[in-house]
Amino acid sequence: MQARLDPWTASPGLYKAIAALKGHVDGSGLEKPLLELVKLRASQINGCAFCIAMHARDARAAGESNERLDLLNAWRGAPLYSDRERAALAWTEALTLLTEGHVPDEVFAEARGQFSDKELADLTAAVVLINGWNRFMVAFRIPPQTAASRAA
Repeated sequence: MQARLDPWTASPGLYKAIAALKGHVDGSGLEKPLLELVKLRASQINGCAFCIAMHARDARAAGESNERLDLLNAWRGAPLYSDRERAALAWTEALTLLTEGHVPDEVFAEARGQFSDKELADLTAAVVLINGWNRFMVAFRIPPQTAASRAA
């Protein structure tokens, strides 16, 4: 697959704006492993190969197990995730799949039980951010960085 265009070269101010939100999310205090699960799960839903490859690699580098990453797509049926992670994943799915009924009250209540107001606002920003990245990468067909492409 060949990229359609490089949006960051086409609009450098756009990259600066997205990078500013990324800086906020990264400095929010939310746990990095939790954020990587959220990024990976939204990217799976959106079919963003670039972000799936990057966030799986980042999660492994941060100490995430292959087993938890392998089962992320079926997290509801796997006993490997904490209540906090489950609430974050349900929140991520609800926000990513808005056309399937918006965010159900029970998903909000579950997230509210695991996250402070600030954390929930910052978690929402993380989901907004990864969905934005996914849309750029999918729209412009930015290929994933694989071991083969990094070696070339």
